[in-house]
Amino acid sequence: MTERLYYADPYLTEFEARIVKRGHVGDAPAVVLDRTAFYPEGGGQPADRGTLNGIPVVDVQVVDGRVWHVLADEIPGTDVYGAIDWARRRDYMQQHTGQHILSQAFVRVAGAATVGFHLGATYATIDLDQTGLADATLEAVERLANRVVLENRSVHSRFVPPGELASLPLRRPPKVQQDVRVVEIEGFDCSACGGTHVRATGEVGSIKIVKTERRGDETRITFLCGERALADYARKHALVQRLVARLTCGEDEIERAIDRLEEEHRAVRRALREAEEALLSYEADALWASAHPIGHIRVISRVYRDTSPDRARRIAQMLRDRPGTVVMLACGAERPQLILARSEDVPVDVRLLLQAACQICGGRGGGRPDWAQGGGGNPDRLEDALRAAAETLRDQLARS
Repeated sequence: MTERLYYADPYLTEFEARIVKRGHVGDAPAVVLDRTAFYPEGGGQPADRGTLNGIPVVDVQVVDGRVWHVLADEIPGTDVYGAIDWARRRDYMQQHTGQHILSQAFVRVAGAATVGFHLGATYATIDLDQTGLADATLEAVERLANRVVLENRSVHSRFVPPGELASLPLRRPPKVQQDVRVVEIEGFDCSACGGTHVRATGEVGSIKIVKTERRGDETRITFLCGERALADYARKHALVQRLVARLTCGEDEIERAIDRLEEEHRAVRRALREAEEALLSYEADALWASAHPIGHIRVISRVYRDTSPDRARRIAQMLRDRPGTVVMLACGAERPQLILARSEDVPVDVRLLLQAACQICGGRGGGRPDWAQGGGGNPDRLEDALRAAAETLRDQLARS
């Protein structure tokens, strides 16, 4: 079995070892060492990174009880010099120890137990067995966790004999029955865990809850510790300063300034909608005035080249509300649109008009007897398409 040096000293970053087995993990070359400081993925904590004889270690996994170091390339020889990516290791030590503190704080403040843990490259999460946690509860949990950090309590880890486990105040039962390793935060938390941790809580740095999310009967808590929390604060502080500069207000006035902007935006949108409705009504009046008669029906036919289909539909809706009217509109944008409508008192099926138009321009569509729409086809044939629709309208009126 590989001697796991990180158990005795998680601060060890360099070591010497011998290769005892070679193989592959997936398609990548991999080796088993007689001793290693590389932490393999497990317990919610990602694997270490680093090098063996200068060759990058891209992953570390336990397969069939062996610690496999997955390499970027084959490694010659038997003796190796290993170096751990300390920045990555230290970051994960901060986050993992912070998780123990935060989980115990949730137990003490809210009676909420941690049922899941994930440690990612940019954030960490715990899943709690409760939902509906109030903001005041979250704030109390965060205060307690950071007080434990500031008290700089010692953190110890050790393998505990089976007979001693029952006497320990474990936060949750261990997942294994043998070789149980316990991590104790002095006077605060006691947990079975195989991960790497800092020596004292002060090294964790600030603990900050940044997000809560309900997931069924559980609550997922996203949090940051140490340098991650500091970087998050720096990013948000810079954002606040940019907002202060753009809104020309103090930090405490940002929300009020945004409220004023939102109200102004709503007022402008109301005025814009009113102006747009007035403009559409004016355009509808102009089209009505220029309509040409077919029998006793006023026919409005127009091809738009720079008007959206939505705007054309609204104009058609206004016009069809007038008696004795048939509306035939087309939009010649990238994908041509045909809109045909009639008022209730006109005994015409505009679907037949649409079919005639589509036969000319090549589009397709459908609808109801009083409203039909089509799309696609050749935009250069839209005028011809509306003329064909008008001829079909004359035929229908002649037969009625």
